[in-house]
Amino acid sequence: MERFIKLIEDVGKLWVNYWPAYLNGALNTLVLALVATIIGCVIGLICGILNTIPYSRNDALWKRIILKLIRIVVRVYVEVFRGTPMVLQAVFIFYGLPYFSNNTLRFDSVWAAAILIVSINTGAYMAESVRGGIISIDPGQTEGAKAIGMTHFQTMVNVILPQALRNIMPQIGNNYIINVKDTSVMFIISFTEFFAFHRYITGLNLMYFPSATIEMIGYLIMTLTASVILRFIEKLMDGSNSYELVEVDSLTMTAGTYNHPGRGTPFDEKNRKYKSHLEQAAKAAQADEARHRLRESLKHRNGSPRGGR
Repeated sequence: MERFIKLIEDVGKLWVNYWPAYLNGALNTLVLALVATIIGCVIGLICGILNTIPYSRNDALWKRIILKLIRIVVRVYVEVFRGTPMVLQAVFIFYGLPYFSNNTLRFDSVWAAAILIVSINTGAYMAESVRGGIISIDPGQTEGAKAIGMTHFQTMVNVILPQALRNIMPQIGNNYIINVKDTSVMFIISFTEFFAFHRYITGLNLMYFPSATIEMIGYLIMTLTASVILRFIEKLMDGSNSYELVEVDSLTMTAGTYNHPGRGTPFDEKNRKYKSHLEQAAKAAQADEARHRLRESLKHRNGSPRGGR
């Protein structure tokens, strides 16, 4: 218990003395993770689309060769950057370019280098997520789009990608949260993010564990906040749950295009209006049957004496 109290006191001292540095590091981390995730999503989207362009033996030879080369390049890119640590990728990009070019190619801005490194790494993961999101869409939708004369580009933009984007939205959020944590390796290129300030502060006062406690709490707050925001965005993308079916075109109503889990279709017994309509129809049918029986009974009574004679 005494050590726990001592830890709280040390954390409080560090926060009072260095809170501007911690907040500045956290801000750098959030900006880097956000910008790199956006750029990485664009890279992954391009790679995923290029990797799913269909071709067959009936296509021109040059088209098949180009598409095969594109898929090979994308595959190599994905496997290399998914199969190596980001810290080594940072070393090879930041220090390797000047090494092989005799300082002709080098980064004058560490921000540019950090954004490039994290973006390329994120793009490799997003490329496979986008490809998986695209192939997860029912092939019948692509066939239907082609049947009405849509090109492959029109089909992707208007039919496939809107659905695929919703499917891969959790993965986009997951990559952002991963980037918030993985930017801690950017200290290797002297980028001053959250973890780099921790290393600087502990070098001054040697209070490593109390400073690490602040870092742990800070990363947890950033990732939990991002999770809440991303879940809210996913909920917005699901759309409203109070829409109504336009009951003008009976063909549309019977085509199975409306499916609301809370209300059902106008032909579903879950629908209150339809249920009321069924009850009224049933009562009317019972009344008609009762009138029919009454008429039959009267006919029988009026006709029975003559029949008896």
